[in-house]
Amino acid sequence: MDILIDWVTQIILFLLLASVVDLLIPATSMKKYIKLTVGLILILIFLKPVFYLFDMDVKQSLQAAYTEMTNEQTEKNSLENTVEMKKSEIQASQRAYIGEQMAVQLKELANEPLKKNYQQQIADMDLQISDEVDAADENLKKNLEKVTVYLQEPQTEEGGVAVVENVVIDTDKPAAEETEINAEGIKNLLHDVWEVDKEKITIAREGGAS
Repeated sequence: MDILIDWVTQIILFLLLASVVDLLIPATSMKKYIKLTVGLILILIFLKPVFYLFDMDVKQSLQAAYTEMTNEQTEKNSLENTVEMKKSEIQASQRAYIGEQMAVQLKELANEPLKKNYQQQIADMDLQISDEVDAADENLKKNLEKVTVYLQEPQTEEGGVAVVENVVIDTDKPAAEETEINAEGIKNLLHDVWEVDKEKITIAREGGAS
């Protein structure tokens, strides 16, 4: 209602002003141009409600479109983040499973040669696998980035009794230090058995690095 009253007031005031201007302007060639200008302004004042309604509709439409676009973008980003998170979890689980299976296979391949040649066996292994690992690939060893092998001396079978030899203690001689493992030789052996680059293999004793 206030808008309507304001609009009518503007029309009345403008008509009064136009009348005064018409009386004051002398009858010259410029008078018709002034009347034309006043008439155009009056038409614009009459059309003001139409412009007002049109302006309001445009603003509301733009605001609604912007809000909808923002909501859609937010939902899209949220969905993409969820998908990426699930993808990362699946890849991590897949790498863990592949690592466990590979560790079992690598131990089975290496333990006998290690016992035979170096009197050692694998106590544990730490495998670092490429993020781009493909479970369907038959040659999974190429996805290995690093293999840390922890060695220990072979254990007697359960229920077996190790043969105890006579022990002679000579107090004049210092106690013998723990035998060092041939890390380089073991790397070469594992390289041949596993067909894995030597640079990717690290040898360590159980409980500490070699």
